[in-house]
Amino acid sequence: MGPEIGGPYGPYRQSERTALYREHADRLLRSGHAYRCFCSAERLDALAKQRNQLGLPTDYDRTCLGTPNEESEGRAARGEAHVVRLKVPDQYPEFTDIVYGRVGKHKNAGTLFKHGEQAYEDPVLLKSDGLPTYHLANVVDDHYMDITHVIRAAEWISSTPKHLVMYNAFGWQAPSFAHVGLLQDQDRQKLSKRKFDLSIRTFEEQLGIFPEALVNYVALLGWSHSQRSDFFTLKGLIDNFDMKFTKGNTIVTFGKLWHLQKRFAQSYAEEGGAPFHALIDRLHGLAPKYTKEENLELVLRKRDLRGYIALLVQLDAKNFSTVEDFYQRNTYFFNPVILSRLETSYGHDSSLHGVPVLDLGRAAKMLSQVHFHSWNTTSLHNAISEAVTSYTGVTAGSDGITLEAGARLAQDRYKAFSKALHSYLRWALVGGMPGPGIADTMFILGRSVALERLNNAATSIQQQSLHDIVLDIRQSEATKSR
Repeated sequence: MGPEIGGPYGPYRQSERTALYREHADRLLRSGHAYRCFCSAERLDALAKQRNQLGLPTDYDRTCLGTPNEESEGRAARGEAHVVRLKVPDQYPEFTDIVYGRVGKHKNAGTLFKHGEQAYEDPVLLKSDGLPTYHLANVVDDHYMDITHVIRAAEWISSTPKHLVMYNAFGWQAPSFAHVGLLQDQDRQKLSKRKFDLSIRTFEEQLGIFPEALVNYVALLGWSHSQRSDFFTLKGLIDNFDMKFTKGNTIVTFGKLWHLQKRFAQSYAEEGGAPFHALIDRLHGLAPKYTKEENLELVLRKRDLRGYIALLVQLDAKNFSTVEDFYQRNTYFFNPVILSRLETSYGHDSSLHGVPVLDLGRAAKMLSQVHFHSWNTTSLHNAISEAVTSYTGVTAGSDGITLEAGARLAQDRYKAFSKALHSYLRWALVGGMPGPGIADTMFILGRSVALERLNNAATSIQQQSLHDIVLDIRQSEATKSR
């Protein structure tokens, strides 16, 4: 239902409902719950300034309330500019708000101040151009659209008694009200278009936020649920939503939104449904923006790019936030790796974590024994463990080592070598950049690309060692010549 598609409660544009608003303003006039005010803008402005100087509320003084009906109708018929004001009762009705409970102690509509001035909270219902204010429009619209619950900002809670006056005057059943806190920025200022000009389209098209993640995020703003997780599908929101809103305003930050974005990416990857394929299509379509065709040819080796991206997302979905971040984090999956000196990445040149680099290179070479048809995460993980074990064996009883001491020594060596080998492999395969686990990385890269990068790394180490030897010789010769 809405202005674009219509529905049983139309018309939906306020400008097309003016006759309905005027009809109900006339009903209030006839029943004595409203009156015409012919005061000019200049008089009202002067009245407000005078009250302000006296430190008084700038409410109306009911100058026009005493105008006889015939005179009021005649002036209006002759086209004299006027507004229609609600005549609030001597005491406002109380009501029970879903969030704040019992609200609105009996309050006198008119207040007499020590200066002899009297003020009345008689809000304008119909403006001089014949268009309604929110006070009238919301009551009329909500009634004729069968609204059962009104959820709106807490700043309107003080106006609700005035609206209830109109519901009572029309003889209508008022809806239930829930007044929720305002959405504020980190400076505790109310969000507005001027300060927060982000449309739904901006979130989706420019930031790449999943619609479900945005709905989940917005639903959490000011809502106090009883579930253990903030992650809700649309069905989950429908099943669990209640009217337990928090009192007070809500500070809008986007950390939770990015957390939910990653959770939905994981969910899509696990389910493999339409949202997952839509994400892959988007990543596939934008690939040329982040890599060159010749680089892709070097990495893909005739593999399908779309399937390659899908595999990467499935294994790294927990880190997905945006398309741009995806390609920046995973650049080494789409571009050749340029290796820096090993010491640049890890602070050592001849050893890593106390393990000789040459031993690490030989251990890495053992991974070539994993055949093409066995090239998967499980097999690669096992192969890495076997490579570590082959270089860290300690025999109990040799050199006086007891069984218990041998076990501890083997465990310490295993941990140290495993840490060093994983560091070496991450340097060799992706230039030391963070990302998926080593076994997953090798699986995604594929056997030929992964082994090629390991061979290139071994060559780089050899060249680096030769270069260091030459430097040592030159430094030694320079020292001798002094």
